[in-house]
Amino acid sequence: MILHNTTDKALLKQRLKQEDFRRITLSFYKFVQVGDPQAFRDALYIAFSAWDIFGRIYVAGEGINAQLSVPEHHYEAMADYIAAHPLMQGVLLNRAVEDDGLSFYKLKVQVKHKVLSDGLDNTSFDIYATGEHLDAAAFNEKLAAPGTVVVDLRNHYEHEVGHFEGAVLPEVDTYKASIPVIVDMLAERRPGNVLLYCTGGIRCEKFSAYLRHKGFENVYQLKGGVINYAQQLRSTGLPSRFRGKNFVFDDRMGERITDEVIARCHQCGKPADTHANCANDACHLLFIRCESCAETFHGCCSAGCREVIALPAEVQKALRKGRLHPNAHLKSVRKAEVSAR
Repeated sequence: MILHNTTDKALLKQRLKQEDFRRITLSFYKFVQVGDPQAFRDALYIAFSAWDIFGRIYVAGEGINAQLSVPEHHYEAMADYIAAHPLMQGVLLNRAVEDDGLSFYKLKVQVKHKVLSDGLDNTSFDIYATGEHLDAAAFNEKLAAPGTVVVDLRNHYEHEVGHFEGAVLPEVDTYKASIPVIVDMLAERRPGNVLLYCTGGIRCEKFSAYLRHKGFENVYQLKGGVINYAQQLRSTGLPSRFRGKNFVFDDRMGERITDEVIARCHQCGKPADTHANCANDACHLLFIRCESCAETFHGCCSAGCREVIALPAEVQKALRKGRLHPNAHLKSVRKAEVSAR
């Protein structure tokens, strides 16, 4: 059996749209010692392929991080498999807030050095000595407590479209880059309570343990992240302290939590919170656009990229390889221009 996908991307997406059943998007993670990551990876691929599950799974010696699209009629079988597996028992299956069934179109299970690229040395502290997990009600209550600092552990392009009221929002491109920035900030402020949140909880899990190692005592984290917070709001009627949209790392690129649009189009400045990648494959810049600019620029981030996609396909391919391309340096310039708008 070939334990990876070999089918063309376009065909896979076409098949997905033709499916006559509903899919459920979910995520889960667990930090646990995995003795043989490759064997664990292969077993997951075989089991999940049999249930037509799509998604992205990272396996490492420190645990597992998974985002999945599961056929509804196979959900119970998958949930039972996870609940019975010694490496995944007790995980929270975090179901998506908004789900069109098109989050993933293939299954990718990959062995990595770490399930999170954090730059931390796991042997230097106890990664299991995490902060206290809070449900939505407790998190809302703690937000209002004196001496509390709430920290967003996501990247700038994530919290730009949505975040908790009063949160510290580091202007970083990666989780790894945010860690020293946040530690230095907290060391200077020395808050009474530190509240952490991220998309689904995994970034808080490791970082809360690291903060406790650094001497911070009252460290709390939002259980299940923004995704689970939103689900609890819907089931309990609690008021939302999160404003806007939750960025997600799949083809949906976002889940609406509240009706507020707090970001702006990077091209014209009008209120907008829809992320897209530039239609020019040589650029592929992630940016926020409104519907009007999407039409005007043909899905591109700039007039220059719009001109590129009007070229014949073979010319575009040559440009991407660096041939005939006098403007290879313009991607970074274009990124700076879009960010400045």
